[in-house]
Amino acid sequence: MYTIASYFMAHAEARPAAAFLCIPPDPGRDYCPDGAEHSYGETGRAVEEIARAYRAAGFGHGHRVAALLENRPEFFRHWFALNALGASIVPINPDFRAGELAYLLENAEPALVLTLPAWRDRLLGMLAQAGRGDVALATTEEVGAGRLAPPPTPPLPGLPGATTEAAILYTSGTTGRPKGCSLSNRYFLSTGIWYSGYGGRQRFAFGQERLYSTVPMYHMAGLALTTMGIMTAGGCLIQPERFRPGRLWRDAVATRATVLHYLGVVLATLLKQDPAPEEREHAIRLGLGGGGGDPALRRAFEARFGITLSEGWGMTETGRCIFNAHEPYHPDLYSFGRAVGGIEAAILDEDSVPLAAGQPGELGVRFRGDDPRFGFFTEYLNDPEATAAAWRGGWFHTGDVAVMLEDGSLCFVDRKKNIVRRSGENIAAAEVEAVLDRHPSVERAGVVAFPDPVREEEVLAFVQLKPGHAPGPDLAAALVAWCLERLAYYKAPGWIRFVEEQPMTGSNKIAKGVLSERARTLGPEQLVDTRGLKQRVARP
Repeated sequence: MYTIASYFMAHAEARPAAAFLCIPPDPGRDYCPDGAEHSYGETGRAVEEIARAYRAAGFGHGHRVAALLENRPEFFRHWFALNALGASIVPINPDFRAGELAYLLENAEPALVLTLPAWRDRLLGMLAQAGRGDVALATTEEVGAGRLAPPPTPPLPGLPGATTEAAILYTSGTTGRPKGCSLSNRYFLSTGIWYSGYGGRQRFAFGQERLYSTVPMYHMAGLALTTMGIMTAGGCLIQPERFRPGRLWRDAVATRATVLHYLGVVLATLLKQDPAPEEREHAIRLGLGGGGGDPALRRAFEARFGITLSEGWGMTETGRCIFNAHEPYHPDLYSFGRAVGGIEAAILDEDSVPLAAGQPGELGVRFRGDDPRFGFFTEYLNDPEATAAAWRGGWFHTGDVAVMLEDGSLCFVDRKKNIVRRSGENIAAAEVEAVLDRHPSVERAGVVAFPDPVREEEVLAFVQLKPGHAPGPDLAAALVAWCLERLAYYKAPGWIRFVEEQPMTGSNKIAKGVLSERARTLGPEQLVDTRGLKQRVARP
C-alpha cells in the first residue's frame, strides 16, 4: 500500500524513539499545559489501536469522516488511523458557522462527524440549526471506548493505494461557495517529499529538524506541507494550538525549533512585537512560507531575528509549492523562486499560450511529463466543469498574475481571482456578497480587498442600501453581526463604505474593477471601521 499511514508506520517501526510531535507548554491551555512530546513509535501504537476501533465499527475504504479536532494530537492519530483503512478525512474549521458546516456536509457527504468531547454539545447544536440532525456524531473518547455507530454504507472492496482519497480540503472559489479539493495519498506524500527535499537554502537534515508550525490543520499548509514535510524528513512537528505572537519565541526556545513555517501575517506581526531575549536565543535557522513577499519586510525580519527566509507560492490544488530557495534570489523583488524538478511553470495569455519573459499574465503550473496532473489535486468534488476549466490548455490556471524573468524566476504581481487574502486565508468576495445581499436593508453589495499593514488585506464592502435605510456606524455594526451569524469571523467586512449606487457592467453585474480602483484612493477616514467587531467565537 502506498499511503500516508504506511509511510508513517515505516518510520514508527524503524525509528520508534524519534520525536514526531511536540506540543509547546502553555499553562492557560486545557490540554497538555506543561507541553508534551510524542515519538513515532508511541504515535504508531495509538494509530493502530484507533484503527482497530474504526474497523470494528465497519469503517473502511471509501468512507469520509468530517473532523473538528483543532491542532491537537488527536488529529494526527485519527487521521492516520482512518487513512490506514482507506477512509478520508474532511477537516472542519472551528470558526465555521452552522451554514458553512451544512454546506460541507452536503458537499462531502461524510459518514461521521468526529470531534473532541468539549465540542460535542456545540456541534450538535450547529447540526440541529443546519437541519442536519441525521448526521452521526462521535467524540474521540467514544471512538476509543468502542461506542461508534456503523457507517450507513459498507466499505469499498480492495486495498487503498496511491490514488485513494486521503482528505478533502475546501478552498475559496470566485463564484460563491468554496470548492472541495479531493486530495490523494500521492498528493500528500509527493508534497511532503518535495517540501523537505527542495534543497538549496531549504535543505533539511534527515531526523534532525524540528519544525514550528503557525498554521492550522484545516489548511493545506498544515495538513500537507508541514505535517508531510517533517514526516518525510523523519523530524519533529512542533504544533501549538494556534499562532500566538507573544509566545512564539519562548516556544521556539523551549521546543528547540530549527525551522519556522509562516504565513504573511506572521512576519509582520512578529516585527511589531517588543524585543524579547528569546528572539535571538532560538535555534531557528530557516523560515518557510508565503504571503510575506514584501522585500523590505523580509529583510527587516531576517536582520532582526537572524532567520533566512525562503518565500514560496502554492495552492491547495497544487500541493507542491515553488520556493525561492535557489539562486538567483532577487531579494529586492516580489520573487518566489523558479520552478524546479518535476514542476513546470509558465505565464499564460487569455488563450493559455505561454508569454515571453517580462510580460505579465496568469501563472500556470503543471507536472513535467506525460501526465500534467500527476501529484496535483484529483478533482473539485462534484464539480467536473470547474475541474476541466481549471486545467484548460493543459495547464492548471492559478488565478494569480505573475511575471517570469529571463532567468526563469517568478515574481508575483496580483490576483486575477476575486479573492481577499487575509492573514493567510483566501476569502471569496462572492461568498461575502451573497450574505450581505440577503440583509433586509441591502440593495446590493460589492466586496474587494483593502490593504492592511498586518493582515496583508482586509475585507472592504461597498454597500448600496434600499430606500428608507440610513447609513452609519450602527447599521455597519448590524451588517457585520449579520455576517458573523453566517460566516467564519475572518470573512466578515472589516471596512464598510456606504454608496448611493454601485458601478455596473453592461451585463448588469457590479464592476469589481472599478470598486478595486476606488478602494485604492480611499483613506480610513472615508470608511466605517468594523475590524474590532470581527471576533472569534470562544472555544468550548
